[in-house]
Amino acid sequence: MIEIVRGDITQQEVDAVVNAANSSLLGGGGVDGAIHRKGGPEILAECRKLRASRYGKGLPTGQAVATTAGNLPARWVIHTVGPVWSKSEERAHLLADCHRNSLAVAAELGARSIAFPAISTGVYRWPLESAAEIALAAVRDSSMELIRFVLFDDNAYRVFKAQFASGEAG
Repeated sequence: MIEIVRGDITQQEVDAVVNAANSSLLGGGGVDGAIHRKGGPEILAECRKLRASRYGKGLPTGQAVATTAGNLPARWVIHTVGPVWSKSEERAHLLADCHRNSLAVAAELGARSIAFPAISTGVYRWPLESAAEIALAAVRDSSMELIRFVLFDDNAYRVFKAQFASGEAG
């Protein structure tokens, strides 16, 4: 089941929340900053271990990796690095990969529910309509029991809701 809600991703009671991380995995602004602030130091500690081992150069765009959720009501945080939008280079496959790889990591963990933000639509400037279309198409055939898109503002909520409705009709 896919749900579109307006709200705060750090308050979602799901198995896994997806963090729109930067490649450093060490926190940032937007969703990334909120997750690190509310989740507490355990998330950053696990991210530092990942940087010291498998991801010394950072997490590649489109890939996903899990850590504890710390103080969040979820069990895990799945960090994924979205692409920066470009007029001159086609990067939609990378944005789709963020969603597909996050779902794969969640499934490996045994998660049955997951919450996504609007990946790449903040400082990475991905147009909302396009991001919603790519995200919803990427998760549509998943066997995850619950996929929830948690949108922080009214405009993003309206765009995702409209895209979801048009996709169901098609």
